[in-house]
Formats: sequence, structure tokens, C-alpha cells
Amino acid sequence: MSVLTKPVTVTGTRVGRGAGLAVGVLIVGLVWSAVAATGIFPRALFPTVADIGAAGWQLLVGGDLIPDISASMSRAVAGFGIGAAAGFGIAVLTATTAAGRAIVQPVLRLFAPIPTIGLVPLAILWFGLGEESKISVVALGVFVPVWINSHAGLSTTPADFLQAARCLGASRWHTLTRIVIPEAAPDVVAGLRVGAAMAFVLIVVAEMTGTTHGLGYRIYQSQLFSQADRLIFCLVVLGLLGAVVDQLLARLTAPVTRWAAQER
Repeated sequence: MSVLTKPVTVTGTRVGRGAGLAVGVLIVGLVWSAVAATGIFPRALFPTVADIGAAGWQLLVGGDLIPDISASMSRAVAGFGIGAAAGFGIAVLTATTAAGRAIVQPVLRLFAPIPTIGLVPLAILWFGLGEESKISVVALGVFVPVWINSHAGLSTTPADFLQAARCLGASRWHTLTRIVIPEAAPDVVAGLRVGAAMAFVLIVVAEMTGTTHGLGYRIYQSQLFSQADRLIFCLVVLGLLGAVVDQLLARLTAPVTRWAAQER
């Protein structure tokens, strides 16, 4: 009976989440419309939902929206890939080797609190106004949360697991790949999801200079010309893209994190 009812339960849960999301969006839209209708704020600065939708339609019809999304996503994905790979690789070094713990970890702890946004001018000086500076800013922002979370997970493997591996004659490589990394999967995934969110935050800042395409560029231009409706629409698009990427990461990594949670 439980096997037969399980799909219904999962489906019901998904429907419930979808309904909750729809209700939440509807409430936000109604509250926004009510505030806009009071006239407390100028309509040019606090546009109605219809105005925001119309601005988005103009961007789509004018041929700006799709190229902007494509440019931002390509930069965000490239920066995320580089930052995530570097963050995880360095985490393995700092969590599993004596040299990494003694030399690399203290240096990273020192520089980790530096705001990535503050590195944008330095990235422009080093790499110019091209794609390299934008991707490097995103990569640095992704690196920090991925490294911190991955290091925390990799360095807290239960001692019983490691002792059992040694008793069974497992090599250092097998211990790392079959025990340490799988057991740390929830922490690694948490770092990846935070890093993905950071990528969308930083791409806005990175695209404010030296480009003519991208959601960050469009937001900056909208602010310069007091186009609040376009600005808000671009922010909504960024939020939707970030939510889709986050859910995609969660679904792709669900089997691994589920196994690690059961083992814990």
C-alpha cells in the first residue's frame, strides 16, 4: 500500500508547493498594485504591475531581452564553473593534507572576508573591460562559499568511517573518493547553491561597465534614464533565473545528498 501511495504523496507535495508559490506571487502583486494605486509614490518611480509587464514586453519585442539573458547566463555559468571547480579543489587540499591546512587555509581565511564587489576595479585593471574581468569577478565570488562549505564538510568526516577504511586496507585515494567526498556531499552542494546565488548577484555589478549586453547593463541603463519599470522587470528576470538554477542544482544533486543524509 505504501508503495502505491508514495507517488501520490510526492505529486501532492509538488502541487502544494506550486500552489503556495502561486498564492505568494499573487499576494505580492496585489500588495504592489495597492501601494501603486495610492499615489504615494510617483508612478515613474513606483510603476504598476501592468507597467512593468509592458516594459518587459517592449524589451522582448525590441530584441534586447533574449540577448541580455544569453550574455548574462553565459558569463554567470562560466564564472560559476571556474569558481566552483577551484573552490572544491582547494577545499580538498586544505581539508585532507597537512600542507594545505598549515599554509593555504590561513591565507584563504585572511582573504575570504574581502567583499568580492570591491575587487571589481582590480579585475578591470588586470583584465580590462572584456569578458575576462566579468568572469573573474563571478568566479571569485563563487569560490569563497564553495570553498568554505566544502572544506567544512570534507574536514569533518566521522572518525569511525576513516578507521573502518584503514582497517579494510583502503588506499588514500579510495578513502577520499569513496568515503570523504560522498559523506561531505550535502555541505558541498550547499556551497554550490550559495555560489550560484552569488553568481547572479555579481554578474549585475560586473556588467555595469564595458559591455552593451547583459541584464546588469540593462539595469544600469534603466537607472541612468529613470526607467523604473524596466529596472524592476530585469530584477524579476534575474530572480527567476536564479530560482530555476537553484532548483536545477537541488534536483541534480538530490540522489547524492539523500544518500549522505541517510548515512549520517
